[in-house]
Amino acid sequence: MCKKTHQHIHTETKAVLNRLSRAIGHMESIKTMVKNDRDCSEVLIQLAAVKSAINGIAKVILKDHMNHCIVNAIKANDNEVIEELKKAIDKFL
Repeated sequence: MCKKTHQHIHTETKAVLNRLSRAIGHMESIKTMVKNDRDCSEVLIQLAAVKSAINGIAKVILKDHMNHCIVNAIKANDNEVIEELKKAIDKFL
């Protein structure tokens, strides 16, 4: 997930993909709930669960990025990677 110029291994790729698959499945369930005219409160509760799952995925990605990409960028004195992370955090938050 880092720039292709940096060699590294992401240790959490499988976990991220698994979490994304679960979140996608959950969203499909919510879509069905909406199609079936389920109670708005139930849909909102399920949306909150997905939002929490997405935040958890972001946390795993951020930690992995910091442990690998940022560490390598610091060693290589590559401030561009750090600036890109700042921009991504701003957009995410």
